[in-house]
Amino acid sequence: MKKLTITLTLLIISSLNLFAQEDTKVVLITLDGFRWQELFTGADPLLVANNEYVHDTTDLKTRFWSENAEKRRKTLLPFIWNEVSQMGEIHGNRALGSKVNLTNSMWFSYPGYHEILSGFADDERITSNAKMNNPNATILELANNDSRYKGKVIAFASWDVFPFIINEERSGVPVNAGFEIAKGDKLTDKEVFLNQMQPKVPSPWGSVRLDAFTHYYALENMQKEHPRLVYVAYGETDDFAHDGEYDAYLKSAQQTDAMIKELWDFTQNDPFYKDQTLFIITTDHGRGTDPLKSWKDHGSKVKNAGDVWMILFGKGVSGKGEVAQKEQLYTTQIAPTILETLKISYDKENIQGKPLMSNN
Repeated sequence: MKKLTITLTLLIISSLNLFAQEDTKVVLITLDGFRWQELFTGADPLLVANNEYVHDTTDLKTRFWSENAEKRRKTLLPFIWNEVSQMGEIHGNRALGSKVNLTNSMWFSYPGYHEILSGFADDERITSNAKMNNPNATILELANNDSRYKGKVIAFASWDVFPFIINEERSGVPVNAGFEIAKGDKLTDKEVFLNQMQPKVPSPWGSVRLDAFTHYYALENMQKEHPRLVYVAYGETDDFAHDGEYDAYLKSAQQTDAMIKELWDFTQNDPFYKDQTLFIITTDHGRGTDPLKSWKDHGSKVKNAGDVWMILFGKGVSGKGEVAQKEQLYTTQIAPTILETLKISYDKENIQGKPLMSNN
């Protein structure tokens, strides 16, 4: 009888471990057009005191400047460099030999997001930022077509092109993007408040809302609905850069770092997500550095605008921190990483990238 009890106990523990492995959740986050240079060295010494791109150089230097690059990056992105660097892995510091690149040849947003979400470049059909429904399935669509994840996949984005990138109509994945409000019969008090506030707070741009709305719509939905695959696409860094507002670009990046920490802290205090959630963060494209004014821009004519970065932390990720060795990764590796993490089958002829977790 005692042996039977022990055997049953072991079987139960084994089953619980298997369930835990299969119960992984994923939060994918993008920061539109955020350069690897600021990620790894903080405020750019050629820009932080440049009157052409900064309204108050004294204030900006007080907020973000140090002669030490490691201090600068911790000031700019305290969560990434004080916490994530200890528990996760950060790829893309080209000064240390770690390279992350796009595989598409366009080096602007729709092709970059397509590559992240679909796992391959489609330079034949994805050639502009036009509001064209994506002809290819994204990982969000593949997950939503899986009975285990049906109705548990959602996206929140600041840019109003995302319903087309994700092909909301075909995929059935809800996409709250641009200036959309929260919908449904059971809105929380916070969602009602956000719905009231968003139309009253003007955005500097016609197609991109302020990231705070994207963030709090996402956080509130995670608290209420507990989706298993969440995509949050912040947009401000790219638009402030295009406007030549380096001060706003840095302040937005710092605020986004704080919002990512808020998402992480929530998942670690919620029983549904705690210790079961993988976070992946990246960007859709890089920006220029030479000539200096090209920091505002990207695209195939801008040198090195295909240089990007990626960050992983949470479930299943080793604590190797900042990668300081030669490596070459590609954005196309993110999709297979998420699909294999969630145990979703996919066409390996199209999605040929090596899952990132296999690099650990």
